[in-house]
Amino acid sequence: MTTEYALRMGDGKRVFLAKEQIMADLREGSADAADLADVPALSDDELEKIAEIMMTPSRMVGVEPGKEVPVTHDIGTIRIDGDQGNSGVGIPSSRLIGSMMHERAFGADTMELGHIDYSFKPVKPVIAQEMQTMEVCQQNMIVPLLYGAMPNMGLYYTPDGPFENPGDLMKAFKIREAQESMEHAAGHLTRDTVWIMQRLMASGADGVNFDTVGAAGDGDMYASLHAVESLRKQYPEMYIEVGMAGELLLGMHGELEYDGTVLAGLWPHQQVTLAAKAGANVFGPVVNTNTSKTSPWNLGRAVTFVKAAVKASPIPCHVNMGMGVGGIPMFETPTIDAVSRASKAMVEVAGVDGI
Repeated sequence: MTTEYALRMGDGKRVFLAKEQIMADLREGSADAADLADVPALSDDELEKIAEIMMTPSRMVGVEPGKEVPVTHDIGTIRIDGDQGNSGVGIPSSRLIGSMMHERAFGADTMELGHIDYSFKPVKPVIAQEMQTMEVCQQNMIVPLLYGAMPNMGLYYTPDGPFENPGDLMKAFKIREAQESMEHAAGHLTRDTVWIMQRLMASGADGVNFDTVGAAGDGDMYASLHAVESLRKQYPEMYIEVGMAGELLLGMHGELEYDGTVLAGLWPHQQVTLAAKAGANVFGPVVNTNTSKTSPWNLGRAVTFVKAAVKASPIPCHVNMGMGVGGIPMFETPTIDAVSRASKAMVEVAGVDGI
């Protein structure tokens, strides 16, 4: 009788696969990434290595001794006091308590403070509170404590912001007007981000985590890179992390450039070089999960993208691993079997510097 192994679909559903199907899906996923981004597919030995990780009978797996990597965190204490729909556990606590729990109980290598809305724009009206909280947390902690937020350029469009929604303009075939709206929004986003971080750095922050960069397309990335560049000039020693929103940078504007490179259509191995040029210390490549495919297919694809990014990167790569990215199922609280297997493959095959 053929041995079948308990794995997952991209939506977290349990599925049982034979080794032949696992290998076929790994190879197909890797080939998809290689074809899209024009990067090398995984070798037979690498595919076999990932298959062995996935077929391990233990409920969870870990990296080999000596291959441990640091872990950085996004959304900060929202994991503790946030609702379960946002991967939180709904435990009433302050952000100071949540940060100290990560440091002293969970053994986190780094931690970050973030607003409950977790975007830069909503921080402006409450900057004094954020500064005070950052100072108090720094007085009580040892591990590096960053400030984290999403650029989230969509908040600058109507009805939430001052600029007309590019989507509405494009539907009316007002293409140039839509591009101009994105350019105005990008300028304001850069300005706001730098202004906010100037005040948080004065309050003792160790750095910043730009989370989900590019979620609003190439304008979002454009604004973030210019903010990184400005902050690096002002604070040569600050820690700057740039984590992406997806494997492909969407060309909502289509013509924006940074350092002579058109941003639209960039893949992880191309995104990372620009993040490094702007002044980032670490890059977070993202590969989105296909919920209709198996975990071997998604992981083979994710490792292929990320391995190419690691090879091209002049700075450390801390791959984004969470619900719906990095070969992990799209589920609010992903299962430890899927998370640990994907993490081990990223370290031992893709060669990431952190998670």
